[in-house]
Amino acid sequence: MTGESALALDLTWAALHAHVAAMADRISADGPPSVVVGVLRGGMVPAVALAHQLGVRDVRAIGVEHTRAEGTNAAKHHAPRVLNPASLGVFEPGSDVLVVDDVAGSGASLAAASALLPRTVARVRHAVVVVNTINWTKANTIAPQEYCQYIGTTCAGWVRFPWEAR
Repeated sequence: MTGESALALDLTWAALHAHVAAMADRISADGPPSVVVGVLRGGMVPAVALAHQLGVRDVRAIGVEHTRAEGTNAAKHHAPRVLNPASLGVFEPGSDVLVVDDVAGSGASLAAASALLPRTVARVRHAVVVVNTINWTKANTIAPQEYCQYIGTTCAGWVRFPWEAR
C-alpha cells in the first residue's frame, strides 16, 4: 500500500458505534427523519444502527455500486451505477429522508441514491461514517460538510470497516 490512498483508518466496531451515536445525537437535534435509506452494501450497517438509535422503523436499501472490486485502491466505475432502483418503494409526500453511507469519497454515490427520491419528499439529509478527504478534495470544490450534514469522522486515505476482511 503506497501512494496517497494508502490505508489511513482501520475502524473498529467500538469506533463505529461511537461515530454512529454522535451522528444520532446531531440528527435528533435537527429532528429525526421519517425514513432511513442505506446505500448498499456498506451503508446498511450504519443505517440500521442509526435507525435503532433514532427510533425510526422505516428503513430501506438502495444498491449503488461505484467500486468494481474489494480492497484498497479498487478500480471504480466512471460513475456510480444504481442497482434495482425500485427497491426504494413508495414515499409518503412530505417524508423526511436520511440517506446513509459508510464512506464518501466524492459524494457521487450519495448523490445517485438521493436523485432517486421523488420530488414529494420534503427533506433529504446525508450521513456518512467517514469522509475520505483526499478523494473528496479531488472531486469537489465544496467542503464535505456542505453536502453531508452528518459526518462521523474524516481521514486522508482508504478506510477499512470492521465488517471487511482483514
